[in-house]
Amino acid sequence: MSESEYRMIEILRVLAKREQPTGSKVIADELKEKGFNLGERAVRYHMQILDEKGYTEKKGYSGRVITDLGREKLEKGLIYDQVDFIYSKFEEMIYLTDFTYMTQQGNVVVNTSTIYNEESINIMKEIYKSGLSVSPYVNIKEDKITGEIEVTTICGTTIDGVLLKEGIPTQPQYGGLLKIEDYQPVKFTEIISYKKTSVTPLDAFANSNLTSVLDVINNGCGLIPANFRLIPGVARERTIEILNELAKIGIGGVIGLSEEGEDLLGLPVPEGMVGMAIIGGITPFCAVKEMGEDIDLRIAENLYDFNSLKPITSKMISPLKPPASQSQEKISLVLSKSLNLIQQVNFDVEKQKGDIIANISYVHRDHIDRALSIMEDTYNDNPKYINPYYKLVDHPENDDLIGIATICSLSIDGILINNGIMSNPTYSGLLELTEPPLFIDLISYNGTTLDPHKIFLSKNMTSITGSDGPNKILASVKEIPYVSRDHAVELLEILNNIGFSIYKIGKPREFVYNSKVDNYNFGVITGGGLNSIGAVKESGVPIQVKVLEKMMPFEKMERL
Repeated sequence: MSESEYRMIEILRVLAKREQPTGSKVIADELKEKGFNLGERAVRYHMQILDEKGYTEKKGYSGRVITDLGREKLEKGLIYDQVDFIYSKFEEMIYLTDFTYMTQQGNVVVNTSTIYNEESINIMKEIYKSGLSVSPYVNIKEDKITGEIEVTTICGTTIDGVLLKEGIPTQPQYGGLLKIEDYQPVKFTEIISYKKTSVTPLDAFANSNLTSVLDVINNGCGLIPANFRLIPGVARERTIEILNELAKIGIGGVIGLSEEGEDLLGLPVPEGMVGMAIIGGITPFCAVKEMGEDIDLRIAENLYDFNSLKPITSKMISPLKPPASQSQEKISLVLSKSLNLIQQVNFDVEKQKGDIIANISYVHRDHIDRALSIMEDTYNDNPKYINPYYKLVDHPENDDLIGIATICSLSIDGILINNGIMSNPTYSGLLELTEPPLFIDLISYNGTTLDPHKIFLSKNMTSITGSDGPNKILASVKEIPYVSRDHAVELLEILNNIGFSIYKIGKPREFVYNSKVDNYNFGVITGGGLNSIGAVKESGVPIQVKVLEKMMPFEKMERL
């Protein structure tokens, strides 16, 4: 991306944060704070280009506003920039937090969400009473016309901001799911790194199929969203003092603080550092989702005057015990699991025989005919993007269920490596089939425990069979050294002809479908092995989506 494009994107970001028309002087001043040395004249020049593209609109002498098309450009058009922007956004919020606990004055970081009935408010109140939140301070505004209720709550990032103002830097590491047993935090079961993702980590887990906040309230066992940070070891005692002062005024949610260099809840803590786990600020909203209520969730997007917030409950008694002692079971990132499976692929390209990696998803036997019919129709409608191979397998424990095995795209990495070509699975993403296709979300393999494609499916983000707007399908990005490009292209073309889904073979330093690869490498875009399964899910057939299940002989598979 050119420097001019970077400038225009930053101008759009400035406008996206403002409700009123904004002039070139204000934009120039804010860009200067971000390291862009643009005068008003240069800003006006870029704004004219943005106007012509339809990304901004002039409002008389008041300035300009961002259009819906401009917001879409920010969200979708530069996904390779967005994967870095998520972490930067949290750093920005941390810096801008100016809340002082001594005076209880200043701005805190908030999550602002929309709910649609009083029942949702009642559910949230119960969670706040239980103490499974960062703070009971909220602001509730109801639109009498639409019936929509906007709820503003304190985000855990506020604690990072307070600590920074006290000279203690925190490093946000992961957002994830924390397992609770008998009211005791045991370990993180799933995590996503704050770096190299376009999806805010806790937002990825804010799904009724993933969390079980209500179970923790009712019986002490379940999964809750939580964050994990690192702080310098020498600041541990001072941090405890500050956290105690914050708790006195109703800002808390800290689950545990490790000793220096001691792992916490299954996550590693480097020497000289201390780990800190904090309840996710979205926990009450997750409980609302678990009850089947609609909610529009926005995480850590704004600052809010603390004095504009009021306690939603006067009682807050956390049921949680101190964390379990150091877990012997280490958490494993999906990249580690993937590389070990890739090592077992032994598919012979010439003979078209050998083991590939299979995903196995399960449906009730009564639904298998319909599921296969949906898969076949999906492939026939779009053979370029859907892998046609599958195999039916028995469920190991439940005779009422039958498995549908599909080829995982990581099989392609294994085949290339077996032929002497290094292939690195880099990102899993959601690909929108515009012209040209563009990734609208990416999550790095090297920073998550949960296969990103499973996340997209669990949050109903795909549109594999949809007719409204461009289809959104699962795809992956692989990086291959440029020196092996000719050999790799030859093999990839053969695999594509066999039926493995190869969407695009990039050139060195090319943004392939809007994804960025390292220098001296080229990118390859492959289809997700769960696209046909996603089509079944979208059609309303109950299906248990599984990934990275086992090795399977390719020659034993059938074709749609």
